[in-house]
Amino acid sequence: MRILCIGDVVGSIGCRFLRERLPSLKRFKGVDLVICNGENSADGNGLTPVSARYLFDSGVDAITLGNHAFRRPEVYSLLEENPFIVRPANFPDRSTPGSGIINLDLGRRIVTIINLMGNLGVEDGLENAFDCADRMLARAESKIILLDFHAETTSEKRALGYYLDGRVSAVFGTHTHVQTSDAQVLPKGTGYITDLGMTGTIHSVLGVKTEIIINRFRTKLPARFDLAVGDCKLEAAVFDIDDKSGRCLGAEALRIE
Repeated sequence: MRILCIGDVVGSIGCRFLRERLPSLKRFKGVDLVICNGENSADGNGLTPVSARYLFDSGVDAITLGNHAFRRPEVYSLLEENPFIVRPANFPDRSTPGSGIINLDLGRRIVTIINLMGNLGVEDGLENAFDCADRMLARAESKIILLDFHAETTSEKRALGYYLDGRVSAVFGTHTHVQTSDAQVLPKGTGYITDLGMTGTIHSVLGVKTEIIINRFRTKLPARFDLAVGDCKLEAAVFDIDDKSGRCLGAEALRIE
C-alpha cells in the first residue's frame, strides 16, 4: 500500500495549490491513500467545515490536525460527526470534540491513523505523548498504523519515532512547516520523517508575509498574520507499506512546485 502524507496546508492559497497538483501526483506515484494536515487550511488558522470539504473534494482521504484544531468553534460538530478527521489524542477526551484515532475501513484493508501533539513548546498540560501513543495503539484495529506527530522540537519527534519503531507503519512530523531531509525506514520497520513541510507560498515565513514576521521579531508587537501570495509548493512524503505485516518498505520525501 502506498500512502501519501501532506504537510500543513496553509490557507486558501495552499488549498488551491493542493487541488491543482494532487490529482496528477496521485496518478504519478500510484497513491492508495492521502493523509493531509489541515489545521491551518482556513485563512487565519484552524479548520472550518468549508476548508475541510475543499480538501476532501480535492482528493484527500483523511485530515489530521494540531494546536489550531479548536480555533474555530464552527468545526466542533464536524469533528464529532466526520470519521475521516482526527484531532490530537492527548487533549482531554471528556472535554474535547472529536477523536484522536480513526480506523478507516477501505474495503480490502483497514488503516489506523493517530494524531498526537508534542509536549515541548506547543501546548501546556497535555497528556505525555509517549504514554498517549501507547494508549492509542491499544485501540488500533489494523497493522497499518500512521501517526502524525504535531510537535515543535526535532528531538521529541525523533525520540517518538524510535520509541514506536516496529509498532507503527510510519511516523511523520508536522507543525514546523519546514521539510527535513531525513525520510527513512527505521531499523525495526517504521517509516519516518521529522517534518513533512508545508503546502503554501514559497516566499513566506511559514506561509505568512515575510515583512509581517520580520516586524514581529523586531518590535515584539502583535500583528495580523496575512498570508503571503506568489508561487507555491506542496511538500509531503510517500510511505510504501506492506499490507500483511504493516512494516514500511520505503520512505520518500516530495516537494512539488
